Amino acid sequence: MSDIPVIDITLLSSDRLADRRAVAARIGEACRGAGFFLITGHGVPPGIVEAGFAASRRYFDQPLEAKLALQMTAATGNRGYAGLEVERLNERAADLKEAFNIGLDLGPDDPQIVAKKPFRAVNLWPDLPGWRATVLAYYDSCMHVSRNLHRGFSLDLGIAEDFFDDKIDQPIATLRMLHYPPAPAAGTDQPGAGEHTDYGTVTILATDGVPGLEVRRRDGGWIRAPHVPGAFICNIGDCLMRWTNDIYVSTPHRVVPPARDRYSIAFFVDPNPEAVVRVLDSCRQPGEPLKYEPVTGADYLRSRFAATYSKAVAAS
Repeated sequence: MSDIPVIDITLLSSDRLADRRAVAARIGEACRGAGFFLITGHGVPPGIVEAGFAASRRYFDQPLEAKLALQMTAATGNRGYAGLEVERLNERAADLKEAFNIGLDLGPDDPQIVAKKPFRAVNLWPDLPGWRATVLAYYDSCMHVSRNLHRGFSLDLGIAEDFFDDKIDQPIATLRMLHYPPAPAAGTDQPGAGEHTDYGTVTILATDGVPGLEVRRRDGGWIRAPHVPGAFICNIGDCLMRWTNDIYVSTPHRVVPPARDRYSIAFFVDPNPEAVVRVLDSCRQPGEPLKYEPVTGADYLRSRFAATYSKAVAAS
């Protein structure tokens, strides 16, 4: 892997199957190779992204006391605020970042909340006028992009184009706003975010252009992820790697502390809690053994969180 491809996905919405297949093939090539790719032509208006970053800065600019009022705990269901050095994605050092998470927006009287379904929780909202509507608009836009990408995965993998539709119609999808403060004094090795892979199927990331994200090459070296204005950075997560019997590759990545304040917004997609993640028949040859046993989306994510938190490492 010498670079990360930029793919125009406009024609994933074409009426012509040949157009959609051509884009899907490029996506599949990236998923088998780098595990990372940039997408343009995704259809998200620039104003939605700009408003999302403005909302992020508005939240993180609050006094610490106001941010801690919505602190993420075991009881908040992966929603809310995580402060500086609270999380660590590897055992070397705590991450120099702060974050705020929202998930699928359900009311307190929603049957899934009442029944205490796994990975269902009520979002926490700061007392900032217009903030909720702005962030939900961003969330919904990313959800649309995610569904298009999954249709591209299906075409590339040789399965029904709508295979993933009913497995991600109410996904365990998390929108995470991130703020990385400037690098500490020279000579320290504290990461912005330690080396890790993502848990889900795909991550859709927007950055503000400040360098920091690095991707590990297959030879073990590291390259800086490019910034293309208006593009999203996408990467495959471990769950989709599992679904494809390791045909698609989940690539380790990290964030080095930036030279100045850095903001990014990540949209992590995991399947519906009850969706069964089973190796696809199209992803193995006759007689080839399964590398993974079937598991539900909820059980898989629970196992990843359990392993992570057992080492005092917080989910990203």
